[in-house]
Amino acid sequence: MATAGSPSPYPGDSPEPSFSGEKVYVAVGEESSRGTLLWALHKFPQGTAFVLLHVYSPPNFLPILGAKIPAGQLREQELIAHKKMNLQRISDNLDQYQLICAQQKVQAEKLVVESDDVAYGLVDVISEHNVSMLVMGAADDKHYTKKAAPFGHDVMQDCRQSATSAQCSVERSSSLSEIWCVSNTWLHKLNLEPHIETTSSDRYSDKEKEDTKERGESDNELQHIPMQLERVRQEAYEEKCRREKAEQELFEALQKVQVSENLYFGELKQKNEIEVKLATTMEEVDRLARTADELAAKFQEQCEKILVLEKRSAHSDRIIKDLMLQRDKAVREAEAIRVKNGESTAIADRTIPITELSISEIKEATSNFDHSSKVGESVYGSVYKGLLRQTNVAVKKLNPESTESLSQFSHEVEILSRVRHPNLVTLIGACKDARALVYEYMPNGSLDDRLACKDNSKPLSWQLRTRIASNICSALIFLHSNKPHSIVHSDLKASNILLDGNNVAKLSGFGVCRMLTDEFKATTTLYRHTHPKGTFVYIDPEYAISGDLTPLSDVYSFGIILLRLLTGRSGFGLLKDVQRAVAKGCLQAILDSSAGDWPLMHAEQLSRVGLRCCEIRRKNRPDLQTEVWTVLEPMLRSASSMLCSLSFKSVSEDFGNVPSYFICPIQQDVMRDPLIAADGFTYEAEAIREWFDSGHYTSPMTNLDLPHRDLLPNHALRSAIQEWLQSNAD
Repeated sequence: MATAGSPSPYPGDSPEPSFSGEKVYVAVGEESSRGTLLWALHKFPQGTAFVLLHVYSPPNFLPILGAKIPAGQLREQELIAHKKMNLQRISDNLDQYQLICAQQKVQAEKLVVESDDVAYGLVDVISEHNVSMLVMGAADDKHYTKKAAPFGHDVMQDCRQSATSAQCSVERSSSLSEIWCVSNTWLHKLNLEPHIETTSSDRYSDKEKEDTKERGESDNELQHIPMQLERVRQEAYEEKCRREKAEQELFEALQKVQVSENLYFGELKQKNEIEVKLATTMEEVDRLARTADELAAKFQEQCEKILVLEKRSAHSDRIIKDLMLQRDKAVREAEAIRVKNGESTAIADRTIPITELSISEIKEATSNFDHSSKVGESVYGSVYKGLLRQTNVAVKKLNPESTESLSQFSHEVEILSRVRHPNLVTLIGACKDARALVYEYMPNGSLDDRLACKDNSKPLSWQLRTRIASNICSALIFLHSNKPHSIVHSDLKASNILLDGNNVAKLSGFGVCRMLTDEFKATTTLYRHTHPKGTFVYIDPEYAISGDLTPLSDVYSFGIILLRLLTGRSGFGLLKDVQRAVAKGCLQAILDSSAGDWPLMHAEQLSRVGLRCCEIRRKNRPDLQTEVWTVLEPMLRSASSMLCSLSFKSVSEDFGNVPSYFICPIQQDVMRDPLIAADGFTYEAEAIREWFDSGHYTSPMTNLDLPHRDLLPNHALRSAIQEWLQSNAD
């Protein structure tokens, strides 16, 4: 029951309530609830039990990085963390309110409930805990009364149902406070008992009348509550619509902001990555530039060393050639003595001395077979470039794991010790312990490498290719006509054709060659080899099928070589391509354009000769000496004259405009002892003598037979060369 009391220190307060031991619930918010609590502490007598009530409503938008993000877009972990932080803050506020109560020596409990709607949360607390005393601050609104309004629990239920039927979600707390909350006052005991007010004297009768009047006005106001509720509901609905629209617009704006931020951060990340890559690239460029400078300096140093070594090598080569000439001269003199004494001079019984080398010399020459010195490799072994007795040599080390390596070693030594020809590679020495053969070094490598322009080498001109074909043909004729036993190379291919410094071709690879025991006959099978050896592209089809080896097997391989020289292509499928081109009259379309402009007549003749050499049946293949050489010889004369003019021009440029007639056509070097041969050309003495000693009876320039091999000193040219050398030295 409410009782009158002394005037309250708070203006407009209602009279003090009666207290019968019930708990007083004080609704407090996160802010501006201190005054409400103090009011309750002042109004209720000391000893009253208080419950500090807070209804927590999870927010729909959460502040993140200065923007409000809808809660539905956040992860569950983020929502839990945000809720935990809010509850902690609420607990801290309630602790402060408890401290105020403790200072007033009042017992207070904390109660925090969670509800999506504050009004529903308050109603649920009132219903669940049978709350009869509830104090909370009221909103500043003209519709709210400043007097206490007594209601029972049934009225509360009616209000709750009315609020539910109106479906007011956001403004329900305001609507509820309209009914049973007053501004800065407490809520009366929630029952329907009539107010009994006691007075102490008649002087309070006027006050009673005034209170009665005010209660009447309050009753009138209560009658207008449904209308006010409806109006507030409409306003709340409109406000809700406006808020939802604003929320939608805010959500769309946030999405655009998020997209913009993603684009910005993506571009920023890409920019950073590009900057890092650019910095790394610049560092790499600087490092490569420094490395290039270092390599250039080393290269220059090596070039200078190579130049010195080449000069020494050239000098050593001249010495070796002089020694070989002296050796050959001694052999000829010894043979002449034997002829004079009636001894046999059969080539089969004569062998050319081969220098026996120790394994230590071979290892020293090749730096113990260093991999960097390797210039070639095959199934039979490896070839190394070496320096033996101040001379560049090629060392072929046969594979020690091969069961046939020893027999090949002996066989090649036996063959090359019996024959000597300018177009056969010269065997200088051998080492049986290391199974190594030492040959003259061929600086321009193999024909296979030159056709492929390996190491960016210059393409071979058609003139050089014509001369190479003639060189190989001459070497094969020499081998096949060897007396008393013909020699079949049996492994003729582009990789076994080597080129010296002047691109003169020399035949190598005699490891599987055969010396036929019967007299050479072109139409007769002379030797049967049960296991054909060689490269598939170049191998004679009849030899591959039957194992019968004859000189005509080399003719087939020579035909493939001719077709490769014409086209520059590999051997696979080449025969059919040339046959088709010749049949259709479009040979020029498959010629190797890097060789220059082939004379069409020469190209057609070479193609026909090559196709005849590659006939499947041996009996249809041409004879090298009587048929092939008659075609190649006039081509060689034409090509040689052009090569001489080109060589003189090239050497003239290399030697600082040296007169071309100072240059030896064979050595391509300035002559020291010029001699005139029967063809009218002047040669270096040691070069022309070596030419004759190697069995040549033709001119090195025209390839025509010489009437004699007498040589005359060219004193006038020798004086002119010495005078020119002296003037250039000054």
